[in-house]
Amino acid sequence: MPSMRIPLSEHLSQKPWYRWYALGVLTIVFANSHVDRQIMAILLEPIAQELGASDTQMGFLIGLTFAIFYATLGMPIAMLADRTNRRNVIAISTAFFSTMTILCGYAANFWQLALARIGVGIGEAGTSPPSHSLISDLFPVSLRATAMGIFGLGVNIGILIAFMGGGWMAENLGWRTAFVVVGVPGFLIAALVYWGTTEPKRGATDPVRAGPPPEAVPFKKVVGHMWRVLSIRHLVIGQSVSAFVGFGFVLWMPAFLMRSHDLSGVQVGFAMAILVGIVGGLGSLTSGWLSDRLAQRDERWRIWIAAIAKVIYIPILAMVFIVEQAWLAVALYIIPSFLSNFPMAPTFALMQSLVKPRMRALAAAILLFSINMIGMGLGPQLVGILSDLFRAEYGRDSLRMALLCLTFVNLWCGYHFYKAGTTLREDQAALFKEEQEDADQREAAYRAKATS
Repeated sequence: MPSMRIPLSEHLSQKPWYRWYALGVLTIVFANSHVDRQIMAILLEPIAQELGASDTQMGFLIGLTFAIFYATLGMPIAMLADRTNRRNVIAISTAFFSTMTILCGYAANFWQLALARIGVGIGEAGTSPPSHSLISDLFPVSLRATAMGIFGLGVNIGILIAFMGGGWMAENLGWRTAFVVVGVPGFLIAALVYWGTTEPKRGATDPVRAGPPPEAVPFKKVVGHMWRVLSIRHLVIGQSVSAFVGFGFVLWMPAFLMRSHDLSGVQVGFAMAILVGIVGGLGSLTSGWLSDRLAQRDERWRIWIAAIAKVIYIPILAMVFIVEQAWLAVALYIIPSFLSNFPMAPTFALMQSLVKPRMRALAAAILLFSINMIGMGLGPQLVGILSDLFRAEYGRDSLRMALLCLTFVNLWCGYHFYKAGTTLREDQAALFKEEQEDADQREAAYRAKATS
């Protein structure tokens, strides 16, 4: 990109107003990526009808084709972000996935559309991990869950725009035009990131004595650290299974409402925009705020609220797929929509607090790799496969039965979030001690080199 950007000094990143401004910009990037990603859910039925694809094929299109490349390439891009300017990585990646979204609208067949979606996944792989790392260098530990909760609103804002606008565009402009319309704003957002934000100092908000900046950590050591720390291990498994459930519901609920309740694209788009976009967004904000508040009394409650949330709404979610009235199914889905995002903010915040500063982008990428391979890759795919298997017995309600089966996987999520809290305090204390020792060693080496 051009070098004529307005220079911003490093100290700017530590000013309170700039922290919230930069968080707002990163949330816009995250929201934009989810518009481009989730637009597929509301366009699923018209695309399948035009291309003549089965539910298994469409599950592959919205799941594995995106997730494999998004998750896999997220790690090398994150390693680059841990070593270079994270802001630049985000800006370039945003421009790239926006280009590929536009190309989706020009796909002539199923496989061309699949290739374009792979391109979207490659571009989006370079946005979230660097964003997590940036946020952790802008906000102290006491505010990170709140900041991550706000950042997590990007999911809900993106879904709100994708479902609300996508439903209308699908019926009035066609699915091809919808891809073009949602892809164009990404270029303006990429410019805002590049010219409107700056790179903060790494580890600037951490409670560790100052010293020379640490070097980037090799991939093997980051993986070893994440496996060794029990809290991280359970966080990764819990959030991955939570994503397995979440992506399965978000990407197939519109089709379920259209098939089993005969709602139109506009009706479904409006309902899902309210439920997932607004109600889900309120849940994301609440979880981040509540996590930071409860942690003041006991750090373990930072993640235990996620365990409780994932378990208590299971009976209500099951009823969504049992009732016959469309209005009742939509009304019942309000509570699951509010609670389903509770794990995201505390999980992302804790992950950044349980690894060293130069591990953060890569650690986030590894977490996102697991989330997206298991969640986005396998969740929608399994729902599609189950729906096809149930079709002979249940007909148009085969998707209803597939989603009902998925409901009870939430018990598995809750178990791992509970286990993550049991070792959290010990793991945080061990990391703090290790970072202090590392800082002392770097300082000693720096002084020895300076005097020699």
